[in-house]
Amino acid sequence: MSEFELGVRPLNTRSLVLSVLLGQDPPALSTRALMTLADVFGIAPGTMRTALSRLVATGELTATDGGYRLVGRLLERKAAQDIGRRPAGRSWDGQWHVAIVTVARRTVTERRALRTHMANMRMGELRPDTWMRPANLDGPDGDDGLAVVRGPLTGEDPVALAGRLWPLGEVAGRAELLLTLVERALPELEEGRPEALASTIALSAGVVRFLRAEPLLPPDLTAQPWPPDVLRARYLTFDRAFGRLLARTVRAGPG
Repeated sequence: MSEFELGVRPLNTRSLVLSVLLGQDPPALSTRALMTLADVFGIAPGTMRTALSRLVATGELTATDGGYRLVGRLLERKAAQDIGRRPAGRSWDGQWHVAIVTVARRTVTERRALRTHMANMRMGELRPDTWMRPANLDGPDGDDGLAVVRGPLTGEDPVALAGRLWPLGEVAGRAELLLTLVERALPELEEGRPEALASTIALSAGVVRFLRAEPLLPPDLTAQPWPPDVLRARYLTFDRAFGRLLARTVRAGPG
């Protein structure tokens, strides 16, 4: 499956660095490790150094003593990504978060920033400037331009509302497809050959992107078993195998 079909752009040097760092805890690697990655992925050392310098200049990385660390707006993305790797839990009291934009006019930059923030909080857009989700996760904070309330839902079927906020049939089908690809790729990772990193990183990025957007709904609102939960559990095994191989490869250095 191509990167386009996986929902990710073709990985260039910048996106490779960010994808790997977003998967690290803490989100940092040594310069030596990053140069080893360049070697594994067939990237010239000068190209990697240029990409790192540009990422520092744009405020996405900071140089540390001997390496680089993720900073800035991507830390919210990492937090949302990390939440997506964990099940939401089965407890839900039936309450909902509702967030409504209260300012009359916003700049394009402000609208984009809010949309990104709402996506990271897994809020579904009911209509322009009105966002909702079940309160089994934390909701966004209100501010001068955003009113946020939490309370029980009346006058609307919650299952039907969830289906209006998210295309749940498409979400389930996408999870099933990604699960099939993860199962096929896992043996290659477990064999422990460094070249498996290059052949599986696009799939890893595609699954993480999906889990970062998947709404993490309470079980009461979805069919059971819910395919994203099955994918989430199996991806843990995939991710651990990927992480072990990555750590072993960067320790070994360029071959």
